[in-house]
Amino acid sequence: MLLFFSSWRHLLRHPWQFGLSVLGVALGVAVVLSVDLTNASAIRSFELSVESVSGRATHQILSADGELPEQLYVSLRRDHQLRQTAPIVEGYVGLTQQAGQAFQLLGVDPFAEAPFRPYLAGIGADGTLAKLLTEPNALVLSSGTAEQLGVSVGDRLEVRVGSQTHPLTLIALLNPENEFNRQALRNLLLTDLSVAQTVLGLEGRLSRIDVLIPQEQPELLQRFEAVLPPEVQLKPVSSRVDAGAKMTEAFRLNLQALSLLALVVGMFLIYNTMTFSVVQRYPLLGRLRAVGITRREVFGMVLGEALVVGVLGTALGLIGGIALAQELVRLVTQTINDLYFVLNVTEVNLAGTSLLKGLGLGLGATLLAVLPPALEASGIAPKTVLTRSVTESSHRRLQVGAAVLGSGLMLIGGVLLRLESASLPVSYTGLFSMLVGVALLTPLVTVVLMRLLHPLASRSLGLLGTMSVRGVQAELSRTGVAIAALMIAVAAAIGLQVMVGSFRTTVHQWLGSQLWADVYVSPPALVSNRSESFLDDEVVQVLSETPGVRYTTRYRGTNVESDRGELRVIALNLPEEGYASYRFKEELGRSAWTDFETTPRVVISEPLAYREQLQAGDRLTLTTPEGPLEFLISGVFLDYASERGFALMSRSQFEQHWQDFRSNSMALHLEPGQSVEAVLGTLTERLAQAGKSSAAESTVSRDVIIRSNATLREQSLAIFDRTFAITGVLQLLVAGVAFVGVLSALMALQLERQRELGVLRATGMTPRQLWALVTGQCGLMGLVAGVLAMPVGVLLASVLIHVINRRSFGWTFPTVVSEQTLLEGVLLAVVAAVLAGLYPAWRMASTPAALALREE
Repeated sequence: MLLFFSSWRHLLRHPWQFGLSVLGVALGVAVVLSVDLTNASAIRSFELSVESVSGRATHQILSADGELPEQLYVSLRRDHQLRQTAPIVEGYVGLTQQAGQAFQLLGVDPFAEAPFRPYLAGIGADGTLAKLLTEPNALVLSSGTAEQLGVSVGDRLEVRVGSQTHPLTLIALLNPENEFNRQALRNLLLTDLSVAQTVLGLEGRLSRIDVLIPQEQPELLQRFEAVLPPEVQLKPVSSRVDAGAKMTEAFRLNLQALSLLALVVGMFLIYNTMTFSVVQRYPLLGRLRAVGITRREVFGMVLGEALVVGVLGTALGLIGGIALAQELVRLVTQTINDLYFVLNVTEVNLAGTSLLKGLGLGLGATLLAVLPPALEASGIAPKTVLTRSVTESSHRRLQVGAAVLGSGLMLIGGVLLRLESASLPVSYTGLFSMLVGVALLTPLVTVVLMRLLHPLASRSLGLLGTMSVRGVQAELSRTGVAIAALMIAVAAAIGLQVMVGSFRTTVHQWLGSQLWADVYVSPPALVSNRSESFLDDEVVQVLSETPGVRYTTRYRGTNVESDRGELRVIALNLPEEGYASYRFKEELGRSAWTDFETTPRVVISEPLAYREQLQAGDRLTLTTPEGPLEFLISGVFLDYASERGFALMSRSQFEQHWQDFRSNSMALHLEPGQSVEAVLGTLTERLAQAGKSSAAESTVSRDVIIRSNATLREQSLAIFDRTFAITGVLQLLVAGVAFVGVLSALMALQLERQRELGVLRATGMTPRQLWALVTGQCGLMGLVAGVLAMPVGVLLASVLIHVINRRSFGWTFPTVVSEQTLLEGVLLAVVAAVLAGLYPAWRMASTPAALALREE
């Protein structure tokens, strides 16, 4: 009990130190938990979306391009008696009542639905089923979606797909029985199969066929596989969820690694705080040991204090993490919509595993960080523990050992990063190993830098400069960890800023070469980087015949099955300047395009080549409607549009082998001397006239998006900036954890020097000189941290660019280091350290010398 009261009184006597320790743990846990909850919420939302439209289906019949002939379903049921099937037409649409939000349209055959989607069982009880079949443009929503939209039965909704709008009438509401179904049916629009085909422009075609194969009837699987044509696949429903998770895996892992950096910085804070706590009580601990307290009891006391800090900090971190996740969900959802697929996440999924992970990391990190000071407190003999100089001498002897260990960790990290076969988690392990190694080297480097700064400080600041430098060296057991924590945080800020800046510069240059046309036209899309809608044939004709247009490039993107799995294929009819815009990894130049228009050839993007280990000269087998066809890979080009990568082929080859003549978008090349603004005005006017002349058929709409080269480039960079918005938020949070750590360290350090500073005051030092001494020492610590952060930050950026980004996304781009970024990092470190020392300086300057010396 004596030790308990002693420990408790110490915590109460140092509320700022105790509170900042708790805050540091809380921030670290909150960042990790919020990212984990955000990732879990995104994946859960995708799973619910898949489950809502798949129901009890075990398998799905799919085509790589997303379209099946309607006759295939008829043949399966009628000719082969395979009745465990249900036709599905699905796609994403917009609503005029809720602009900017994507809704999932699901077209079903009510007669085939009973075994598949149990939530539809109740719609036939009151005649709704008959209405769904007989009433034109009938629509069914969940009650939650109807409430969100502010509509009721009988109201009309305008559904928008690309440039087309279609009126639908709400005839019934689904009332989910449980929370699972409520979330699963959110943003789901249910119609009859034929209505969905009309809305999505899929007359005579299906998106997929759902299949129910009970486990006790495995022979059914063989029957299906025996009768299906070679261009379609029978896949388990689980593969769709796995594909979505795999598509965003690298993005989510990078967020988790960045959040763990905050926890690593927090561990430095905990270690620093508990070391100060032990050092502050060396005389007391010495007396306790002298009167019979055992080493185990001292160890348990320090561990118990850390546990209190860990429990309180983790509890606050769990609460803060849930609140922070609400904001991060919005940023992550926007990024996934921009880069991957349409996703609506409106709620944070409080996954138990995420909460347990936050709890375990918070307490585990705290206890791990406190082990060294706890062992130190329990391992020193009572006689020597009463002498402060012995402690500093001990820490100086440990500097060499820490430097050797740090060098070893950096070497191990370098080896892990150079392993070409290493996975992304292994790469991050190597990166964190290098960062910890650099932190262990910091105290020894600090001593060297202080010796180099000593002459300059003495000449410029006189005696106060000398005292500031020597003060940092004399208290290295405390200042070293504070400098290391601040250095790691500032290095992370520099590294991330250099990485993002380098990537943005590269993307800006790449956009300048890729966007070679003058005007771009596309239907409205729900996913920023990909349009699955098509331009009307009449729109294509109007665009091609517009005065001032010299040449048009038509874009067609689709998914195709291959010997490497499902791949993205893009077909273009390129002009000469289009060929010249592609930059190849090899020195191929124009030779990559030889016979490109007339023979089965493709060029592939760098991410696809990296992911599938392909190179120029290899062959890629793509599944066409006529069967598998081998394409020669002519070259590998640099591309930053998609981390999954794609294969590019000529439009003539695509139309020949796929018999698909549609266009997702168009690029217009103007005659020399033509004004872009004038042509934009002409295009808008001609499309408006075409829309009026064909209003009865509604084949042309004025809602196509027409953008100039400059506008599209600006919007593309805006998407890039949105993608890295969450990185900026996490970067600020990591810096916040470091600032709290430095503040805690400097406050404890300066407050512990109260009697020393009191002696200085008593011997004639003025309050202004005391301010200069304290802030000067803090500024020197910040300067050392900033100077060390520059090379470490550049090293971190190089690893992120050439190892992490490459293994995550397959991209390569040069490192662009800005002098401004480096100077801003140093300034950040100095300002943070000086700000952290303001309160201790004020406290010391305002404390009467007699009060400071009352125990002398």
